[in-house]
Amino acid sequence: MRTIRIGSGAGYSGDRIEPAVELAEKGNINYLVFECLAERTIAIAQNAKLNDPTKGYDPLLVERFESVLPICKKNGIKIITNMGAANPQAGAAKVREIATRLGLGKLKIAAISGDDVVEALKVSDTKILETGAPASNMADVLISANAYVGAAPMVEALANGADVIITGRVADPSMFLAPQIHEFGWSQDDWDKIGKGTAVGHLLECGGQVTGGYYAEPGKKDVADLARLGFPIAEVSEDGAIVITKVEGSGGKVTEHTCKEQILYEVHDPKTYLTPDVTADFSQITFTEIAPNRIRVTGVTGRARTKTFKVSVGYADGYMGEGQISYAGPGALARAQLALDIVRERLKITGVKASELRFDLIGVNSIHAEVLAPAPEPTEVRVRVTGRCDSMKEAVRIGNEVETLYTNGPASGGGATKSAKQVVAMLSALFPRDKVIPVIEYLEA
Repeated sequence: MRTIRIGSGAGYSGDRIEPAVELAEKGNINYLVFECLAERTIAIAQNAKLNDPTKGYDPLLVERFESVLPICKKNGIKIITNMGAANPQAGAAKVREIATRLGLGKLKIAAISGDDVVEALKVSDTKILETGAPASNMADVLISANAYVGAAPMVEALANGADVIITGRVADPSMFLAPQIHEFGWSQDDWDKIGKGTAVGHLLECGGQVTGGYYAEPGKKDVADLARLGFPIAEVSEDGAIVITKVEGSGGKVTEHTCKEQILYEVHDPKTYLTPDVTADFSQITFTEIAPNRIRVTGVTGRARTKTFKVSVGYADGYMGEGQISYAGPGALARAQLALDIVRERLKITGVKASELRFDLIGVNSIHAEVLAPAPEPTEVRVRVTGRCDSMKEAVRIGNEVETLYTNGPASGGGATKSAKQVVAMLSALFPRDKVIPVIEYLEA
């Protein structure tokens, strides 16, 4: 029974690079997948592309590919990533430039786009799921609208000999599913196998989470050598048999418990996990340790996929201003509370126009707002004031008022910071899949 090994090189845009290098060098993998595109990331990337048509791909694309491309080329490892973000073509061109500069020889790079449906959404009667209102009502504030495309275009690119695939918005598990379909010739309506392949993707898509990173809790769930956390590998057989493991000797661990936590991550209904490729059923999934850091996965099935793609909708939602300052020593909590009272009053006196305001004491009530004052009192507290405004000018004023506490507020404030930025918020919609046409372009290095 043929088996392939797929490594997870990243779980988000700013993830560590060394574990991916370790996978390429020591993991004996066939595919290296970088999942680097969160919901908000692509809207930010779209803004970058609007300002510069040569940008819009992941800011770490160059550093990642300079680190792993020579090793992957040498070892015959194919790379799949959504680091193309809002501009897969520019990302692919940058990879070709890197390959040429490093003298890596012949390389076929596929850029997959077509997920951008913002213009279609602006004139459609598609409803926003969170509000029920037509997306066209938001046409003047829409920044991005990207459909979660499935594995099919990546399977096609692999069939056409692509060594590197750079995509925009595709579903995270689909990047791991595509090589399984390609290598084993699975029918894309063999729902049980597609469900199993999707479970592989879901377990690997967050990188170090499944090898103990997100799992760790000192004294309760101890994980060794997290500073050298190894990223996961899936061994997948033609019949859909799955083993999750990691590079031998790397930090972290792969256990039944790390896998159980990851399989539940971002899954609302384990029996009906909707992806562009399948409706996966994780409700009967079983994890079995067959050796240290080797977990067999069984019990996954699947049903037919939906007729729609989920669309991640990014829109401009005003501006956020923020100011922070710290107080320490005896009476720190009382001085910090006085600082908040002063800023609250100052914002009224100066007439700052804010639709929302927050006044937090970090370390006291910034997460659990209604908690009583801690006993004993903390010896250091950080004040944070944030507000949402309709203009950048108003947002800037919030941080300015916090900064003035240096000389106009309680004693011994220090470490003041301030910032103001546009708020990019996210909503969701469902869009007919037959109206989303993926486009594949090939570049040769």
